[in-house]
Amino acid sequence: MSTGRPSPARAALGSFAPKLAELTDDTLFGDIWTRHELTPRDRSLVTVAALIALYRSDQLPFHLRTALDNGLTVEELVEVATHLAFYSGWPTAMTAVQILRDLPDPEDSR
Repeated sequence: MSTGRPSPARAALGSFAPKLAELTDDTLFGDIWTRHELTPRDRSLVTVAALIALYRSDQLPFHLRTALDNGLTVEELVEVATHLAFYSGWPTAMTAVQILRDLPDPEDSR
């Protein structure tokens, strides 16, 4: 259901890279994220782990918030980063935990 507001992808990229925004909305979030083989919670867990391991910290804030919305806890996300410290490196884990710590609390916007 449309909220009347552009998606985050269209808001960020719409006029500059409209096809990328369209593919993000329609293929990534409209198809891949809605497949039934994994729950949204599981997809968030996999996505966050991949972003941490690949050191893609620019995408982490959005996906960490999404992971929380999809039912993962802060404690679980910290544990993912801690576990990955030994596989993808200490800096990747430290950066992820700092980003998670610094996320705005959604309760503060109410």
